Amino acid sequence: MAVKEQNLAARSQERSPCAPLATWFHVHLVSDSTGETLSTVLKAVMAQFAPAKPLEHMYALIRSKAQLERALAGIEAAPGLVLYTIVDPELRRILEARCSELAAPAVPVLDPLLEAMADYLGLEQAMRTGAQHEMNEAYFRRIAALDYTLGHDDGQVAWDLELADVVLVGVSRTSKTPTAMYLANRGVKVANVPLAPGVEPPAALFSLRRPLIVGLVASPERLAQIRASRLGAMNATDRAPDYCDLEAIRAEVLAAKRLFAKHRWPVIDVTRRSVEETAAAILTKLSARRNES
Repeated sequence: MAVKEQNLAARSQERSPCAPLATWFHVHLVSDSTGETLSTVLKAVMAQFAPAKPLEHMYALIRSKAQLERALAGIEAAPGLVLYTIVDPELRRILEARCSELAAPAVPVLDPLLEAMADYLGLEQAMRTGAQHEMNEAYFRRIAALDYTLGHDDGQVAWDLELADVVLVGVSRTSKTPTAMYLANRGVKVANVPLAPGVEPPAALFSLRRPLIVGLVASPERLAQIRASRLGAMNATDRAPDYCDLEAIRAEVLAAKRLFAKHRWPVIDVTRRSVEETAAAILTKLSARRNES
């Protein structure tokens, strides 16, 4: 949507003091790094304001006055809320002063946390731009995790499962792969092992000591719906009739639950969970496990 069209959409929703919350509004994300932090924060906040729809304007890698001027021109053209992560004191001063002139609220989203952390640790901030994106040990750990996870998707390469941090086990369409990839982006090495009727899981799975093994389940009704949609998208509705059969799926899920219970593996029901929520639950279990050892 062009800026002019965005302005029209936003202005058409402007309200009087007694009118309901505007549906559309402009949000400017100004960052001296990639802007990923601001996008994540905005997404988390907007989840609490379902009727409101932000029109995002991203200005990443703002590290000079000329670059900042281009961002300010965009803010002036489409006034709205400004969220920023700028380390350079001079650029911050310019941004805050101009936003004040434009009556555009400017929020330094990391400042409260940085100040609290500095007070708690008794340390001064390093004031390094984009420090979280440096090619340090954590960066290479994340790349290694992605490489491992890609190579161990859907039951591949079962002989070195012991090297995984987490092994996900579940029947088809329980979000094993997307959850594994999300965790890999957090630096966690993940393998996922599918459970299929008539197919024995790899023997190595039952002798693992290092990895956290997590069973993923979902309601048979939800699985039937997802599987039917997948086959429909593939134009394969006439194949593998048991794959979408509700009774057959119930038997699969029951067998999976019995397997998980037999080996005392923690279980997560993904029926009403997003991938992010499932990953968060796994990270919590992994952290507790590591703290115990």
